Amino acid sequence: MRIYAAADIHGRAARIKSVKEQVKKLSPDAVVLAGDITNSLHPLADVVQLTDVPAPVLAIRGNWDMKKVDNLFGHFSLHLKTVVLAGVPFVGVSGAMSLRVYSRLAIREQAMIEKIESLLTKDSILVVHPPPHGVLDEVFKGVHGGCRRLYDMILRCQPPLMICGHVHKCPGAAFIGKTLVVNCSMGKKGAGALIRYEKGQVPIVEMML
Repeated sequence: MRIYAAADIHGRAARIKSVKEQVKKLSPDAVVLAGDITNSLHPLADVVQLTDVPAPVLAIRGNWDMKKVDNLFGHFSLHLKTVVLAGVPFVGVSGAMSLRVYSRLAIREQAMIEKIESLLTKDSILVVHPPPHGVLDEVFKGVHGGCRRLYDMILRCQPPLMICGHVHKCPGAAFIGKTLVVNCSMGKKGAGALIRYEKGQVPIVEMML
């Protein structure tokens, strides 16, 4: 499966255009939007543009997206559920809270972690807005903005692939054990990531510029 992933679009016209161009060029089997898709109180127009592509668009909210964004993506919202495409299960959770030196998924974060963990299988692709703490999350030198409980859960569950964004300065890929974490943020000058995923194999990532 070829997955095009992007995060931190923030409703900017140039980034929406870039997403659509990448989808046209790469012909992915699925598009994953890992949060901070819009900045608007009226996000419908952005969602309509981003879903007007020749591939299913799976999405979760980030910390800047209105809660209504989950509803706008309908069946393809991944918030606290599994969506299966071509036999591949995608699991996600929407939202994030940015604190001084780390992120949380929500006020009641532990309940969300437990729900996600109950959904994960050995083949699941996990989609979350913030990165795990200490991985692709350096906000300033020596200061990490990722989620600690998320890191611990990944260590326990070891899904093959996690897709995130949130920390604009750190697009790229890194491993936590057997889990490949991909920060697909467009926040600085990135254009998302192309991920080749096959069950039982190590995913292959190409960061787009």
